[in-house]
Amino acid sequence: MSSMFRSFIAAVLTVPVVFLSACKDEQAQAQANPPENEVAARVSVLTVQPRKVVVFDELPGRVSAFRTAEIRPQVSGIIQKRLFNEGAEVERNEPLFQLDAAPFSADVEASSAILARMEAELLNAQIKFDRAKVLSSQKILSAESFNNATAALAQAKANVAEARANLTRRKLELSYASIRSPIAGLIGQALMSEGGLASSSATTPLAVVQQIDRVYVDIRQSSMTREALEDLVSAGESDDAAKLPVQIFTVAGKLYDEPGQVLFSDMSVDAGTGSVGIRVEVPNPNRQLLPGMYIRAKVPRSIHPDALTVPQEAVLRDPSGRPQLIIVGADKTASRRNVQVGSLVDGQYMIVDGLLAGETVVVLGHDRIQGGVKLETVPYRPVAAVNRS
Repeated sequence: MSSMFRSFIAAVLTVPVVFLSACKDEQAQAQANPPENEVAARVSVLTVQPRKVVVFDELPGRVSAFRTAEIRPQVSGIIQKRLFNEGAEVERNEPLFQLDAAPFSADVEASSAILARMEAELLNAQIKFDRAKVLSSQKILSAESFNNATAALAQAKANVAEARANLTRRKLELSYASIRSPIAGLIGQALMSEGGLASSSATTPLAVVQQIDRVYVDIRQSSMTREALEDLVSAGESDDAAKLPVQIFTVAGKLYDEPGQVLFSDMSVDAGTGSVGIRVEVPNPNRQLLPGMYIRAKVPRSIHPDALTVPQEAVLRDPSGRPQLIIVGADKTASRRNVQVGSLVDGQYMIVDGLLAGETVVVLGHDRIQGGVKLETVPYRPVAAVNRS
């Protein structure tokens, strides 16, 4: 009896010891082999390197022709013929209108006759002067008579010069009867037809020719912005701002194929708006930009030679709205960091403070990151690059 009781007591005491030993073994195994669902979080990352960034202002502008010529008559006359097609290309010095040339031809003939008479009078005055000179040397002619002959000769020479100038003027007026284009370009609507009186004093031109194979775009930029950019240039921290291309967008938002070039800025600031005028020259070989058209231009505002940028998707916001980045450490763990962001340029935020060159940030996959979980990183590929591949 006592032997059986002792065996029972020993068995009962052994069970808890075995149970505790089994629990310890399971805990040790669990620590050695974590659960299969705790896998590394797969995220897209980018290692940040400094690069040159140009920040642009998008400003409204208006197109004007490179050159504009109002076709006006230099003499008055009746229009006999229009020599161009409206809306066509015309060349420099190409005839556009023909005035009735008969009155001008008659004036040329009359002036030629006057010149011939003046030349005859000059010949007569020269003969008289030569005779008076001989007689005066022989003391036969009085000094007064010789002086009169000298004056008559000078007067005759002046009359000839005047007649020649008048003839030249009449020939010039005859040439003006053919009204020509001073520049090459597109000619618009004819504002006067055949039979109309073209007056040299009229306020309305006969037509307008515009050269638009290249055009001007006139815009206005903040004087403070312009001053900051010029300071960068003068400090040697950037290239000449005028050499930077200006992107042109149509009203529909389409990027124009040809970039523009800044020509100059106004020398004065508008007192009302605090802005300064800027003129941009834009190639226009296909005549897509027309005078008077409104466009939008991306004009350089500032240049940052060693900017740190991250894709827009990489920037998170905390509950108070402060920007944050998730930084990947050397041990493949993630940590949040407050940063200061600058301008957004082409989908990239400039990081002004809080980030160092060479650090790695998470761009995509933020929702997969949980505390303490290791990261499986893959290089970030922009959407455009993915589509091309």
